[in-house]
Amino acid sequence: MGLLSFIPDLKEISHLKSCFEWYRAEDDRHLYLWKNEDGDFIAIAGIEVDDASKLLMLRHISVTPAERNHGVCFKVMDALSKLYPDYELMGSLETAGLLSKWENQNGVADGNK
Repeated sequence: MGLLSFIPDLKEISHLKSCFEWYRAEDDRHLYLWKNEDGDFIAIAGIEVDDASKLLMLRHISVTPAERNHGVCFKVMDALSKLYPDYELMGSLETAGLLSKWENQNGVADGNK
């Protein structure tokens, strides 16, 4: 839960617990942890999978302060895209801007996934 607490809306422990329970409540919701080269957990991504529509909703993404501005978010999105190659990665209101930057960098917005 520690990495999720870096998200401004989840600073309060009750919000953080509610978010964690939301992910645990359904089988189509997942939290993925990301490690650096030293094996330390540095990021977390929360997704919701819609198999019927082949959509992967990026609900949350958080990186430790020391690892920010090192492209970790894009690496996490790259990994999710490879893990779910037949799914379209979409952003929530909170993650859409970051996802759009990733798409522009990777040519995904033009359908060049």
